[in-house]
Amino acid sequence: MATPRPKRFSPERRAENSAPQRIVSAARRYFFSHGFRSVTMDDLAAELGMSKKTLYASFASKTDLLRAVLLDKFRSIEVDLDGIVSARSSDVLGSLHQLLACVQRHTEEIQPPFVRDIRREAPEMFELVQSRRRDVIQRYFGKIFDDGRKAGIIRKDIPIKLMIEILLGATEAIMNPPKMAELGLTPKSGFLSIITVILEGVITGKGRSKETRRLGDKEIRSGEITRASARGDV
Repeated sequence: MATPRPKRFSPERRAENSAPQRIVSAARRYFFSHGFRSVTMDDLAAELGMSKKTLYASFASKTDLLRAVLLDKFRSIEVDLDGIVSARSSDVLGSLHQLLACVQRHTEEIQPPFVRDIRREAPEMFELVQSRRRDVIQRYFGKIFDDGRKAGIIRKDIPIKLMIEILLGATEAIMNPPKMAELGLTPKSGFLSIITVILEGVITGKGRSKETRRLGDKEIRSGEITRASARGDV
């Protein structure tokens, strides 16, 4: 009988199973849900079933771990966004909606205590977030706006760089703990509100017509599914 060959894992799979990645994944869940300040290294060691010595062998401090968590978060965002913009779909509005859905999904993970704590307890990490967020907005929304302009659904009388700067300016002015608290916003609701207002100003009449038809088609499909369900066809 042939001896079973050992399983081979890709570098990504090995990374997922490594101690540092396990620590980052657990810290990401705890930090984003409960805030940075209230979660201790003892909490994480207990959650992972490992000693603090093992924890500190991978990350010398909680701030180092926080940096790793933030970089891991931005990597996951960029992987998802790369998949959307690289598809080169002719349906630019569809791609834009996918982009917004992706942003919504990722901002849902981050709760207000984390945003509050990172600015208060680790301002240099807050600056890292702002820098990476700026890069993501410039790269991905710039690409979608450029594709949208070629398709005739994004206005040509406003430079794309100006659209992006307006989006960045609104994001930086509103997506900070004091202003979000004042306005009663969460990271998710704040960013989506900003995007909605900006898009209302940059989409052309052609784009609005396409969006209206798109929503109408969705309602028709939804109605067809409902009727089929009532008949027992699905």
